[in-house]
Amino acid sequence: MTTGHDHVMQCAEVFGGNRQAQTSIATLGLDAWLYSDPYTEDQSSDAAPESAGGDVHFLTSCATGRVTRLLLADVSGHGARVDRAARELKALLGSYAHYIDQLRFLAEVNHRFGTADTDGLFATAIVATYFSPTSELSVCSAGHPAPLLYDASQGSWREVPVNTPLEDDRPGALSNLPLGIEHDVEYAQSTIHLGERDLAMFYTDALPEARPPDGPMLGAAGVLDALNALDASDPGSIVPALLNRVNAHRAPAGKAPPFDDDVTVLIVRRNDRAPTPSLRTGILGAARVTAQAARTVLVEHRAPALPEWSLRNIAGAFFKGLN
Repeated sequence: MTTGHDHVMQCAEVFGGNRQAQTSIATLGLDAWLYSDPYTEDQSSDAAPESAGGDVHFLTSCATGRVTRLLLADVSGHGARVDRAARELKALLGSYAHYIDQLRFLAEVNHRFGTADTDGLFATAIVATYFSPTSELSVCSAGHPAPLLYDASQGSWREVPVNTPLEDDRPGALSNLPLGIEHDVEYAQSTIHLGERDLAMFYTDALPEARPPDGPMLGAAGVLDALNALDASDPGSIVPALLNRVNAHRAPAGKAPPFDDDVTVLIVRRNDRAPTPSLRTGILGAARVTAQAARTVLVEHRAPALPEWSLRNIAGAFFKGLN
């Protein structure tokens, strides 16, 4: 499969981490452009490019190729603790790669961040799942900046509302909190349809919090204004152009200094490489799920995530119409 991207994801692969990255990725269903620049105290030109930051980014593709999931998290702190959290997130994404519904995965991630093993870490996060048979992108936010959607039919960007109140009559019910704050949290979910040339952008708070020495923060509205002034026809050029505009806000009269926080931006666009379910892909998918469950028990020493027992997940792997 020729895509022109730096990396083509394989079935059941988990791609990403918390290192510096500037790359393009292709899955069966989505094209993605990733930029991540971890903050380090050593800002010299010979600083180690592999420095780990607090921003964690991952993409994964399910065994049958119908589901692409992405996670962007802004974890408190840096260094070894965040590295451990990144490895944990990667393992969990692999376990839940065969789920279409992302809510159970998010609940498990929140629970893991609340355990003693994470040493008090917490994180804001965006989890999004693209289901290629229906071109639907489901988005959940755990206290994270809302994603932005480029509507090609309108030729403009807008914010995707993801922190809508949950319909819950319980007194004191909690929703959409950052990961690791409370165990009993529910997360709202928004679902949008990705049109042929639509784009979705996910980012961490370094962009809206950008500010000049004696001026106001750019804010989410400022990020939107900057995007709407750019050409959206070439997704690969958006992040460099957007950073130029953010830096112009940070230093109107001169060259902006390096950011004092991690910066991560992920842009995705639907492609036409949607898989065609078949008996062969269904059987291979089941084999990969079984292998993943065995690794979870034997290597990671934890309970496996059983497959999502839904008609579109199990039967849809064999018969396209059931998706």
